[in-house]
Amino acid sequence: MQFEKELNAALPGDLPNREIVVQKSAAHLELIVEANRHFNLTRILNPREAAIKHVLDSVLPWRLFADARQILDAGTGAGFPGIPLALVLPGTRFTLAESIQKKARFVDAALEALDLPNATIAPARAEELTKGVDIITARALAPVSRALDLFGPALKRGVKLLLYKGPDASREIEESASAARKLRVEMKVVMTYDLPEGMGSRTIIQIAG
Repeated sequence: MQFEKELNAALPGDLPNREIVVQKSAAHLELIVEANRHFNLTRILNPREAAIKHVLDSVLPWRLFADARQILDAGTGAGFPGIPLALVLPGTRFTLAESIQKKARFVDAALEALDLPNATIAPARAEELTKGVDIITARALAPVSRALDLFGPALKRGVKLLLYKGPDASREIEESASAARKLRVEMKVVMTYDLPEGMGSRTIIQIAG
């Protein structure tokens, strides 16, 4: 109940499917707390902090994903941002990639428990799963330069990258400029936002041909 209360307080009023997002995100966070007793999924378990740093952070850029048919969440971990976005956008297909088997098994069980038919888990590396994808996204996956290495072939096919980054995003863009020129892709900041209560600043970088 505490997770539901905090999510109700944190999530924007105009979020699509808000009631379902609150209810199922609360259940997802409860599953994480339970799993965390056996292995380390996340250190963020406080209800207020989890609601903001896990769920609110994942869904605030939802409009950037709204036109995609198939989204790949690279290195989903405990299911972020993929599961909250899949709840907001039930008409979009999500593949959640997680190469660490314990985490992949947790996400598989969570998807079943949450009855989330538009999301599947793939216990594999994300760069092997880009076929048919419109958008690849990730939170805290790797520096931009590494993301360009991993997903360069997909970018050449017209796939778009949307990366959740911290406040030092402009430095990462500068450091990756020559690699982006070689791939003939453009990098730009498409959204910035501050999480409530000083819980961090977020920058969304778009990389596309």
